[in-house]
Amino acid sequence: MANQKKYTITAALPYTNGPVHIGHLAGVYVPADIYSRYLRQKKQDVVFVCGSDEHGVPITIKAKKEGITPQDVVDKYHAIIKKSFEDFGISFDNYSRTSAEVHHKTASDFFTKLYNEGKFVEEVTEQLYDEEAKQFLADRFVVGTCPKCGNEESYGDQCEKCGTSHNATDLINPKSAITGNVPSLKETKHWYLPLDKHQDFLKEWILEGHKDDWKPNVLGQVKSWIEDGLRPRAVTRDLDWGIPVPVEGAEGKVLYVWFDAPIGYISATKEWAEREGKDWEPYWKDENTKLVHFIGKDNIVFHCIIFPSMLKAHGDYILPENVPANEFLNLEGNKLSTSKNWAVWLHEYLEEFPGKQDVLRYALTANAPETKDNDFTWSDFQARNNNELVANFGNFVNRVIVLTNKYYDGIVPTPNEFSELDLEVLEEIKNYPGIVGKSIERYRFREASQEMMNLSRLGNKYLGDEEPWKKIKEDPERVKTIMYVALQFAAALTVVSEPFIPFTAKKLQNILKIETLGWDEISEKDVLIPAGHQIQTGKPEVLFSKVEDKDVQAQLDKLEATKLANEQANKVVEPEKETITFEDFTKMDIRTGTIIEAEKMPKAKKLLVLKVDTGIDTRTIVSGIAESFKPEDIIGKKVSVLVNLAPRKLRGVESQGMILMAETQDGKLSFVQAEEDNVRNGEMIS
Repeated sequence: MANQKKYTITAALPYTNGPVHIGHLAGVYVPADIYSRYLRQKKQDVVFVCGSDEHGVPITIKAKKEGITPQDVVDKYHAIIKKSFEDFGISFDNYSRTSAEVHHKTASDFFTKLYNEGKFVEEVTEQLYDEEAKQFLADRFVVGTCPKCGNEESYGDQCEKCGTSHNATDLINPKSAITGNVPSLKETKHWYLPLDKHQDFLKEWILEGHKDDWKPNVLGQVKSWIEDGLRPRAVTRDLDWGIPVPVEGAEGKVLYVWFDAPIGYISATKEWAEREGKDWEPYWKDENTKLVHFIGKDNIVFHCIIFPSMLKAHGDYILPENVPANEFLNLEGNKLSTSKNWAVWLHEYLEEFPGKQDVLRYALTANAPETKDNDFTWSDFQARNNNELVANFGNFVNRVIVLTNKYYDGIVPTPNEFSELDLEVLEEIKNYPGIVGKSIERYRFREASQEMMNLSRLGNKYLGDEEPWKKIKEDPERVKTIMYVALQFAAALTVVSEPFIPFTAKKLQNILKIETLGWDEISEKDVLIPAGHQIQTGKPEVLFSKVEDKDVQAQLDKLEATKLANEQANKVVEPEKETITFEDFTKMDIRTGTIIEAEKMPKAKKLLVLKVDTGIDTRTIVSGIAESFKPEDIIGKKVSVLVNLAPRKLRGVESQGMILMAETQDGKLSFVQAEEDNVRNGEMIS
């Protein structure tokens, strides 16, 4: 790290077709923020950039659905996302947007340089075209069967089930997502980045050069792509929303979003540098600068293969030192889904849990999907808060502040001779920045968060073992030393906790009334908060409050309501059957009856043998309802019976009629019966 002059940290640009949810936070933005905050505390020269990706096809789909313009969509969600990040404490040096003039110029210039140097391949190919919509169908305007896994709802650029990227023309039975029509093929001209020409370079640079420091999931995906053989990738699309292709004769074409979006990191850096009066170029062109991309696993191919190939083709830019992609975060056992509203949205969380930004930051970090997909549950969120933040971190700080105010009116006492234990724990405090920092630098943020909590645990154990509240009467001089040592713990926590729980770190710093300490000062200084220093007096501010069961239940109820709404929205109603005449209907004799006996059919999973009083007689009916009802639960049940159905033998038992049933969305059966209790058996239903 000492040899690095600058750090350029990027976080994946979120699509502005919806708000940010916890999956985005856990996969990209929280780890990127932890890393950036840590580097700043190490006094490194850091620029941390991101911005709204406003040119994706999902945005135009969203606009069509809502009957508004794409610009309306991006303006709305850019504002929501930007404010959510700010309120959550994501410390971007610049959060830009790809609709900004500086980005349009940067992306156009980038394309033009590669075009003029002959770095693209120009091809006329047949692409899918919707005759009714009168437009070519790019990416997510096409849905069809994935040629690799058979998923019938694969998009034109990528299958979300198996993760395979492909072209829209590769899909089996493609359909237009706009009209539902089967598209035709029509010739169109596009420019392609010849990834095949960069294959040897990528293999050497990543699979050989970074085999020891990149994450296995990243290396594995890159290896798979390279072994499959890289092919030219289109960098333009037939769309009317995006950055126009700056070539004569390219009217109606825009830069493909995955060509334009990563260039957004460069344009965001330019925008920041101009605002701050800095030179942007060293952050992207100096070999001593370390470039790190934080992304989710669905973006690995674009940040490890396509964007580096673009940078290499350009020739002026450095390549990423690391791309620590995370896996996916699920929610209560189900995959997060924006379209199905199965998510915890950041802006809603901030409204429903005011002042608890750090609780979510910590819970997502402690359960981060770093090596495999993980599951966010509200019960784990509650446990992380109550058992770790409240009972450990908050409890330790509260005891230190309360006792310092009680015994010394908030003045840090002068220590006496240190015991062997005192010296031991003071030395351990010095070790913690190195321990936590090592984990952060290896992108093990989950591990780092637990080491941070271990510092608090060590302080709690020290206080618990020394018991100053018992010794204050018999040995007040010893208590001065104990509390002095405990306050050094508290001061160290303001620094070591800051990357993970920055709002809490700031609160603690204010309570202790100390200046901001650098990361390395904890290891270098013998005194972090001096004797005679006045801390905040009066009732101490509570750092963390308990999350109650009712708070958790409210969130679970909210998710259950979402699940029910999705079921209703996706409910498939059987189509109407062939028309019958009134005379056909009158042939059916449907009567009310009562089940008087019921038992399972031997060796049959679905069948019950019923005795039914139809008012006409008592008859046997075999009914396939055993998976929905227990025999003993339906005796005495009022039912509707088709009594003039021709008898039929089922497993040797003659069934003399049929019970009318309705099937619910989840496949459960319910009886069709008369509402009134006084309807007698044998009454006709018409």
